[in-house]
Amino acid sequence: MFFTKIKSVTTDELQSILKEKPVILDVREPYEFKNGHIPGAKNVPLGTIDTYSGKGPVYVICASGARSTQATKKLTKMGVDATNVKGGMMMWKGARK
Repeated sequence: MFFTKIKSVTTDELQSILKEKPVILDVREPYEFKNGHIPGAKNVPLGTIDTYSGKGPVYVICASGARSTQATKKLTKMGVDATNVKGGMMMWKGARK
């Protein structure tokens, strides 16, 4: 149970599906989000992820991948179809807002 397998994609894979307008949850703190995020992403800080009421599918991103992994595990346990974005914004090469 501790090593729960979660779905994940690379930042390049996420980039290739942006045209489908996926729901992207950015679990960084608001000040980090303001400093640059994927256009259209929703800011839902990790500390508040258990209040998320959507069902998915959602893609979860943070700065490096650690917080998004935690958030993806929580969301999955809540019944949300969640996918972690490996490497986070540090690996993101696409547009930022």
